[in-house]
Parts: sequence; structure tokens; C-alpha cells
Amino acid sequence: MAAKTPSALVLVFDGVEEIEALTPVDILRRAGVKVTIASVSDSLTVVGRNNIQITAESNLDQTDHSAFDLFLLPGGPGVLELIGNQAILDILKSRAQNEQRTAAICAAPKVLATAGILDSIPATGHSSVRSDLPNPSDERVVSSGSITSSQGVGTAIEFSLALVKQLVDKQTANEIAASIHF
Repeated sequence: MAAKTPSALVLVFDGVEEIEALTPVDILRRAGVKVTIASVSDSLTVVGRNNIQITAESNLDQTDHSAFDLFLLPGGPGVLELIGNQAILDILKSRAQNEQRTAAICAAPKVLATAGILDSIPATGHSSVRSDLPNPSDERVVSSGSITSSQGVGTAIEFSLALVKQLVDKQTANEIAASIHF
């Protein structure tokens, strides 16, 4: 029987940091991961922090998040608006309770902290939010159990390759790293 193809759901929203959303999409797809980009808003098209339009493939409210091996929340100024989004907080809590892999980069770990899922584990994030995390780490990428966090745009490739190691394997991550001269 063939192994199941790993899958990832990457959220996008107005004000998303484009590199933090699209670098993981690119790297994960190079690794053969089935990636779906989902918009948090009613519109499939969102405008990132640098006015780059991103067209999602689905809306989050019409997507079964639990069917994905990875739920990825990028950062950017728009992510802080998600702190008040109960549906997002409920998804994060559900995934944590079910030990389903979740990743967040830049300011997005603050949303995970708000959901209460970082209370007993180390995490990192952008320097502007790191002090808001219950167990902040200065590491570039932190993986603890089913949660992976990273600091921001400058760590996006390293973060993405860590996710490939988790979802696929270390050899594939190393091959991709070599092919992109990382």
C-alpha cells in the first residue's frame, strides 16, 4: 500500500507577510506535500502587507482543517486581528488537543499563545511578540511536540525545511536545501 501523501493547510488574510505564507507553500510543494491555501475572509483574494495579491484555493470556513497533516499560520500585521477570531482559536485548540501538527511564524505564535496552546512548551516568534509568549525562546525555529514556531521572514526557508523534515523526511529536506542553495 502506498504511503499517504502529506497535506498542509496554509492560511492567508489581508496583511499577511507574503514571504512567510508563500515560502512554506513553495518548499512544501517541492517536497511533494499537497498544500491548500485557505483565505480567512469571505474573499479568495487577499492583499498582503506589501500589496501583493494572493488568491487562495478555498475559504477556511469551507475547509475541514482536521483533514490536514499541518495547519500553518503565517505572520504579518494582519495576523494580530486573528487573536479575536474565535473560530481560529477553536481550530488551534482542537488541533492541539488532538496532537495535530500546527506551525506559526513571526507574530502568529502570539495567536497560538492566546489560544492557550503554548502554556507548557517553548516557542519563538518575532521579537515584537516574543515577550508575549509564555515560554519564549530565542532560537530561530522551535519544534515542541506537534507545534513548530519561527521568528519571521529571515527564517522562512529554515522553518519550511523543518516542516518538510516533519512531514516527509530529512533526506528530502536536505535535497531541497541543496537545490535552492540554502
